[in-house]
Amino acid sequence: MDHWTKTKIVATLGPASNTRPILSAMMDAGMDVARINSSHGSYDFHQQTIDIIRELNHAKKSNVAILVDLQGPKLRIGNVENNEVVLKDGQEIVITTEECVGTAEKIYITYPEFPKDVAVGDSVKIDDGKLELRVLETNRKDTVRAIIVNGGLLSSKKGVNLPNTKISLPSLTKKDLEDLDFALSNNVEWIGLSFVRSVTDVIDLKERIKLAKKTTRVIAKIEKPEAIEEIDNIIDMADGVMVARGDLGVELPMEKVPLIQKMIVGKCIKASKPVIIATQMMESMITNYTPTRAEVNDVANAVLDGADAVMLSGETSVGKFPVVVIQHMNKILAAVEAEGKIYFKDHVPVGKNQTFISDSICFNACVMAQHSGAKGIVSMTNSGYTALKLSSQRPLANIFIFTDNPTLLNTLNLVWGVRGFYYDKYESTDKTIEDVKLFLKAQNMVKENDLLIHIASIPMKDRGRANMIKLGIV
Repeated sequence: MDHWTKTKIVATLGPASNTRPILSAMMDAGMDVARINSSHGSYDFHQQTIDIIRELNHAKKSNVAILVDLQGPKLRIGNVENNEVVLKDGQEIVITTEECVGTAEKIYITYPEFPKDVAVGDSVKIDDGKLELRVLETNRKDTVRAIIVNGGLLSSKKGVNLPNTKISLPSLTKKDLEDLDFALSNNVEWIGLSFVRSVTDVIDLKERIKLAKKTTRVIAKIEKPEAIEEIDNIIDMADGVMVARGDLGVELPMEKVPLIQKMIVGKCIKASKPVIIATQMMESMITNYTPTRAEVNDVANAVLDGADAVMLSGETSVGKFPVVVIQHMNKILAAVEAEGKIYFKDHVPVGKNQTFISDSICFNACVMAQHSGAKGIVSMTNSGYTALKLSSQRPLANIFIFTDNPTLLNTLNLVWGVRGFYYDKYESTDKTIEDVKLFLKAQNMVKENDLLIHIASIPMKDRGRANMIKLGIV
């Protein structure tokens, strides 16, 4: 019980974290969601990782979710000589769409439409903005001339960002569709959609998942200026959102990212959609045993903003200390949560819509928990709706969710404050409330004389939306 933070930890898996002992230790240290990045690694490699996580979940009775990130229309340069060339400031360079091995004078870009999409004066940023070129001329067919504004070492396959260019690539590339098939065949709980530009990108992916008759949910990764302009619609359609600060800080002026982060988190909490803060949170721990104090502050601020989850990328996929970094992160989350400045959002339900009754029940359960000092709010759910609504109120009480849908248990592991358990007896409300109380007590999650708030839908066999609230004592 002691390492249960309400803010969840997403960890990216890779060569540093794909063995059973390390994955087991990462789970024990507090990993809630395992992220698989489709940009790297083979299907065999990812399959092995997924299988180990599912086996460990079974053995530990845990619900670690799997999030597969699609690469999206990520632009990259090709291979370069000896894996690194030096680009010198002020020199000219040719960017071609015809495959070749790159040199200091000419590099290959994997994006065929590049000469058509860019205009003179456009900025071309490489390797998360470490290098910058400016377009001098394009033949609109296969060649672009550019000047090196900010040079340096360039290694093979680095990512390219075009901050002022509208890219004509589809949001799901051929590779993405293959990766999507792989993810859906494994029934993963979450799919991350990279470089979302418009709400239609999200709708397109959701339609494909529906056609495949899967329940996988979609996380829209916000890393382009176009997505910020359409943020309300994107939050509305997506099942969750990721603030991908690496690419976002290259596509937009980096000083704008902190306020954008706060804005998106606020909107997501209001909309009851989980939100993940990602990229460079503990970056220095790829090689160091402890984080910098600035990184500690960054993780703490994400918790104070109210994020559902904080994410590790290279730190756990290729870093030296995949388990230690999760332990450090967990300590920061626990310390900030103990101070209590993140609770009680008081989102009063408005408008008599179809979810008004259940929204009111969730809202009032959280108000009652605050006033009575209840230790837990307990609910059954079939769709996860109640869990998301309760979480968005950010109660101090623990949220205990019971369902007979094992996939949903894993899905909800990304959501702030929610702890899920399997339960499949639907006889009567009284019987269920009694069962659940005994179970939580046996697991040492509540103790005698603790107050518990129960939410249910009566009659239970109809499995409708929540319409009842009960305050009881253990």
